[in-house]
Amino acid sequence: MAVKKRCLLWDYTNTGDSGVPWAMDKVNFDGTISSVSNWNAWVPPELKGRAPFRPMVHLEAQLSGNDWDMIQNTDQPIIHFFNEPERAGISAEHAADVWHNQIVPLREQKGKQLVSPSCSNDDAGQAWIADFMERVSDKAPDYLGLHYYGTDGNAAIQFLEGMHSKYSQPIIVSEIASIDRDGASVLGFTSQLANYMDGADWVYEYGFFGCMRQPPDNFVSPAAQLMNPDGSFTDLMDKLMYDQPIQS
Repeated sequence: MAVKKRCLLWDYTNTGDSGVPWAMDKVNFDGTISSVSNWNAWVPPELKGRAPFRPMVHLEAQLSGNDWDMIQNTDQPIIHFFNEPERAGISAEHAADVWHNQIVPLREQKGKQLVSPSCSNDDAGQAWIADFMERVSDKAPDYLGLHYYGTDGNAAIQFLEGMHSKYSQPIIVSEIASIDRDGASVLGFTSQLANYMDGADWVYEYGFFGCMRQPPDNFVSPAAQLMNPDGSFTDLMDKLMYDQPIQS
């Protein structure tokens, strides 16, 4: 029986008339895929209820208006809070205030499980999340959200283990990928980390970045993409959907 921990990071640009919503019909939801995220509060209509959705309060824009209404009224059990806030000029102090005033009531009044802000694995991200976690120790998140980008699988595992040891929280790795440009290296990293996280009982869920037609910037590796420009899936996406363990 498959271990279902792999969250499909389905870019919002895949949705709509200018996107490739039909590609969702090619996703294997009967294997290792646990859920779908699009970094937004709204559910991609092409999901059609075939997997749980992970709504996200991406940044401050989602704390009011229609996005906040969707967050408040979602029937989904897990809510993500802030995506790399340290890169958006949001202080840990302000985020902790929002956490206590708006986010924690979603758990106390609606029974939602809450994911901490997911910060980068660089020094700035780690300083930010340390500050935040200290400020919310009275109302700790249900899951520690993490991002990891790099080229060394052993270093990635060491980082995950260190964060779990430091905060003693179950972890959701909401973004992870190799940034190596070599396809064989990317496959090695992906297989090592996926197989490791599948076997780590303290890793609740993880998402490899990302299922989109074009890389969003020059930081991420084209070799790590899960979708081709025409909307078809890459070999790496097929391995994440079908293979467990993944062979490198």
